[in-house]
Amino acid sequence: MTRLFSRQSFRSKTLLGAVFVFLVALLIYRLTLAPTVTLVDSGELIVAARFLGVAHPPGFPLYLIFAHLFSLLPFGSVAIRINSASAIFAALACGMLTLVVAELIAGSSFVSTLRSERRKRASKPKIADKDTFAIDGWFMLGSAISCGLLLAFSQTLWSYATIAEVYTLNSLLILTILFLTLRWRRCIRNDANVATTKSRSGRGTTAITKYDPWLYAAAIVFGLGLGVHHVTVGLLLPALAAIVCRTQGIGFFASRRLFYAALLSLAAMVAVDSYLPLAASARPILNWGDPSSFRALWWHITGRQYQVFVSFTPAIAGPELGKFANFLLREFSSRWLPLPLLFAAIGYISMFCRDRTAFWFFILIVVFNLGYALNYKIAEDKDAYYLPTFISIATACGYGMREVLQRLASSIRAPAVGLMLVISLLGLIVQWPYNNRSHYFIAHDYVENIQSTIEPNGLLLTLDWQVVSPMLYTREIEQRRLDIKAIDVHLLRRSWYFEYLRRSYPDLIERSRDQVDTYVAELRRWEQDPDAYATNPVLTQRIDGAFQQMLRSFVSKELEVAPVYATAELILTKESQDINFTQWLDQNFQAVPRGLVFQLVRDNQFHDPGEPHLQTRGLTDGTIRFADDDVVKLKVLPIYKVMLQSRGQYLAHFHQQERAAVAFEEANRF
Repeated sequence: MTRLFSRQSFRSKTLLGAVFVFLVALLIYRLTLAPTVTLVDSGELIVAARFLGVAHPPGFPLYLIFAHLFSLLPFGSVAIRINSASAIFAALACGMLTLVVAELIAGSSFVSTLRSERRKRASKPKIADKDTFAIDGWFMLGSAISCGLLLAFSQTLWSYATIAEVYTLNSLLILTILFLTLRWRRCIRNDANVATTKSRSGRGTTAITKYDPWLYAAAIVFGLGLGVHHVTVGLLLPALAAIVCRTQGIGFFASRRLFYAALLSLAAMVAVDSYLPLAASARPILNWGDPSSFRALWWHITGRQYQVFVSFTPAIAGPELGKFANFLLREFSSRWLPLPLLFAAIGYISMFCRDRTAFWFFILIVVFNLGYALNYKIAEDKDAYYLPTFISIATACGYGMREVLQRLASSIRAPAVGLMLVISLLGLIVQWPYNNRSHYFIAHDYVENIQSTIEPNGLLLTLDWQVVSPMLYTREIEQRRLDIKAIDVHLLRRSWYFEYLRRSYPDLIERSRDQVDTYVAELRRWEQDPDAYATNPVLTQRIDGAFQQMLRSFVSKELEVAPVYATAELILTKESQDINFTQWLDQNFQAVPRGLVFQLVRDNQFHDPGEPHLQTRGLTDGTIRFADDDVVKLKVLPIYKVMLQSRGQYLAHFHQQERAAVAFEEANRF
C-alpha cells in the first residue's frame, strides 16, 4: 500500500531500518570473526593499540584510541577484542549507509516535487509541505535496507570487518559525513525562506541558518576522519564543496559559515593528531617514526615514506585500472551476475535526471578517489583504498532500486522489494567462503611454525612483513618466545627502529655497537636530506657500505653465541635491494632448510634438517577460500611450497632420496 510518510514517521522508520541492518551485519561479522591475529598490519596495529603506541604512517590515532578502549574489555584475547571493534565499526557503517540512502531519496524526492511544481506554475513556485515527503514508504525502506545489506556483505568491507584494521572505522566516518551533509542539504532545501532567498539572490545566502549544526557536525567528523585515513577522507573535499555550492551558492565560501566549519574541522584534526607526539613522548613499545618533533610528526602524518609509491603516470594507472575492474566485478555479488552494478548505473542516470546536485556529489567522490588510488601502487590492502568508490556505488544502487520500483506497477512493487533484498543477500552466499575467518589461524600458525624451528636465543633475519607483524603480537601480547631476536631488514632503514631493537634485544645491539652507531648516524643524515644521497654516488655507497657492515656484524657476532636463521626471500631472491647481503650470505654460509626458515652454518657438511611438523589450519583443508590477490595466496602459500621444495633439494643433494621424495610430495599440497 502506497502512502506518504510524515517527517516523524520517516525518521523513525528509517532509523529502525538502520538498526535492523546494523544487527544483521553485526551478527554475520561476529560469526565470521577471526579468533586471533591475522596477516598484513593486524599484529602491528594490535600492539600499537594495546600499549598506546604509534603505528605506521599516517599513524591512525583515532583508530588506536578506540582500539585501545576495546582492548580493555574483559572478554576473549586482545586480538578478539580489537577484531570485534572492526566488526562494530563495519556494522555501524552499514546502518549509516541505510540512513544515507534514505536521506538521499528524501532529499531528491523534495527536489523532484519542487521542480514539478515549478513546471506547472509560471507564478512563484509553491514549496512542498514540509511535514510530508513525496515518497513511497516501500521505496525508501526497501531500497535503503537492501543497500545497507549490500554493503554489509560486500567483499571489501566484510573482509576488514573481522580483523584488526582501520578501514571499517574510516568507512563509518565517511558515511557519517555523507549523511550529515545530505541532511543539512535537505533541511536547507526544504525551508521555504532559505530556498527563496537563494533563488532571488543567485549567489546564495551567507547568513547562518538553524540547520548549520548539521554542517558543523559534518566538519567535525571530517576532522576526526583525517585522524584515521587522511587521504581517502581528504579526497571528499571536492564533492563536499560541490554540494555546498549547489545548495547555498558561491557566496557561502566567503561567509563566516565556512570559517566556522573549517575551524571546527581543524580543531578536531589537531585534537586527534596530538595523540601521536604525546604517545611518542612516552616511549611506547612500538613508536613508528618517533613523531615527537614537529618535523617527524609532519612526515608521519603525511606518509612521507610511502610517497614513492604514488606516481601519476599511465604506466601505473593502466594496470591498476584492470585490478580495480576485477575488484568491482566481485565486490557486491558474483562477477557473473553483477546486478548491483546495473542498479548503480540506473541510479547514477536517475540522479543526473532528477537531482543533479546529488549526481555530482557522488560522482566526484568516485572521480577523486580513483584519481588517487589508481596511481598508488601498493602490494596489500589495495581494495581498501577504493572503499569511498564502493560506498558511492552502493548508494547509487539504492537510488537505482528506488527508480525501478517507482516505474513498476503497484501490484508487483512489494514482491520487487523482496527480490531486491534477495539480490543484496546473494553477497552473503558468494562472499561467505572468502570472508569466514572464524577458523583463521593462518598468521598465528605461520609464526608458530617458524618459532618452533628456532633454537633458544636464535636470531631471525627477515624481509617478510607477514612474519614480522604477527610475531609482534605473539611476542608483545602473548609473551611467547621472548628469547628469539627477530629483525625486519626493511625496517633497519628507519632510525626509529633501532630504539625498538635496543629495548627488545640489548645484547644484540651491544655486540655490534660500533657498526650500529656508524650506520645510524649515516641513516639520520639520509632521513634529513634523502635527495642529497640520491644525487651523490659517494654518499650512497657510504650509507650502503655501513648498512652491509652492520648486517654482517649481526650475523657474525650472533653466530658466536646462538644460531642464526633467515627467511626464504633473503636466501632465494636474486633481485632485490638487499641482493648484496644475499650474495654475501650465499658465499659465506650454507643455508640449511629447517621448517619455514633457513639456518645459516659455516661449513658444507650435512646437517639434518629434522621433521617440519607444520600446522596448516585453513591453508589446504578447504575451510577458507582465497581470492587470487589474497596475501595468503600471494605470499604465504608460496613460502610453504618453496621451503618444502628446498628441503627436498637439500636432502636429495646429500643422497636422502626417500626423505626428499616425501618433502616434494608435501610441497605439492601447496
